[in-house]
Amino acid sequence: MTLDYKLFDGWINMVPEKPTYGNMDVTYLFPDLAERYENGRTTAQIVDEMDEAGIDQAVLAAGYDKHFDDTAWTLKSIERYPDRFYGSWVVDPHRGMADVRELESRVRNDGFKMARIMAFHTLIPYTDPRCYPLYAKCVELDIPISVNVGVPGPLVPAARLQDPIYLDEICAFFPELKVIMAHGGEPWAELCVKLMLKWKNLYYMSSAFSPKRLPNPILHYMNSRGADKVMFASDYPLLGLDRCAREIENMEFRDEERRRKFASDNARRVILGEG
Repeated sequence: MTLDYKLFDGWINMVPEKPTYGNMDVTYLFPDLAERYENGRTTAQIVDEMDEAGIDQAVLAAGYDKHFDDTAWTLKSIERYPDRFYGSWVVDPHRGMADVRELESRVRNDGFKMARIMAFHTLIPYTDPRCYPLYAKCVELDIPISVNVGVPGPLVPAARLQDPIYLDEICAFFPELKVIMAHGGEPWAELCVKLMLKWKNLYYMSSAFSPKRLPNPILHYMNSRGADKVMFASDYPLLGLDRCAREIENMEFRDEERRRKFASDNARRVILGEG
């Protein structure tokens, strides 16, 4: 089967050559990642891989990798391929209002479409008071925030901090905030579904989980009441783009409209505001 539409990838990262990430290294989880890191990838190479996989647009992550300046890379990639890429900003609550203002600048001046926060990076829970100015700013800017949930791959003690139960409080306090749960949510996938049933602005992104490895509660949810709630993202280079595209084609959906929503339409609606 060949899809008659293009995919939208909610998360692509810079791929430096031979990076050293220490306890943040997750090559032990992803068989092909070491090769991608060994050789690195230029933006042009990533675009070629997107074309081969049938992915026409993607969201790039900036502000996380300070060692290799992924912010400059993101800005240059968007400038070179304005019809292919959008930006997202990884916020560090430890920097207080400085990073909140940085997010606002990236959105207003550079057209970024999303904020991101990762407890494995910050080592504080999402309900920490230092995070609340970020949530308020996202509401003001009318952008979604991607929040990592589930046991993280990096070798840091952050599993309890990424329990999605924290989002119950955040969604209640910020009902206008669009929250996207990223990175699978395991072993709390059923809780992710329960929370999405409860909160209308809570969504799920498949980043770092290959489509065929998505938790069963998420797959069932997509084929029942959650057709509009789950969206695809690779977290490239962790997962190969061609692999993800092939797996999406082979997933079992109740109908083709649900496949398209997962592969493309939901992300375009929630992140880009289309449709």
